[in-house]
Amino acid sequence: MGEISEYEARITAALERIGRAVAVAEERADAAGDGSGGIASEELEAEVGRLREALEAEQETNSQLEARVRAIHEKQKTHVAGLEGEVERLRRQLMDHDGEMQSLRRVNAQLRDNNNALRAANEAGLADPALVNEALASELESLRVARSADALELDAILTDLKSAAAQAEEA
Repeated sequence: MGEISEYEARITAALERIGRAVAVAEERADAAGDGSGGIASEELEAEVGRLREALEAEQETNSQLEARVRAIHEKQKTHVAGLEGEVERLRRQLMDHDGEMQSLRRVNAQLRDNNNALRAANEAGLADPALVNEALASELESLRVARSADALELDAILTDLKSAAAQAEEA
């Protein structure tokens, strides 16, 4: 990007020099047209023509550079928009994972509490079917939450693989 700015500055300076040279040549041509001789006037007209051609060439180069700068700017905007979308997708995935992890922690804590209560009941010689049922329900919920967390992780991996495959195709 800095290289293009440098070229643009150099072209602008060259255009200014050419413009000044054309103005000087036109002044000389006007002075020569006052009867000071036809040969010098022809030389000055040739010089003015050559300078005008150089000016046009520099203007063309400048317009090409401006078009390149616009194209780079558009490409950069597209790339930034893509990155912003990727960040948002990753943020959503992280929030989903966090929610699943909180659920898993909650269910595991409940499972530990139920298992402790079952141990205490067994040590006391009291068989409580409600505690056994609650423990099994907690264990099932724990398995469901773990499965959901695994599914989210697999979705994240698949999304990353699709993104990598798309980038490989572009390259």
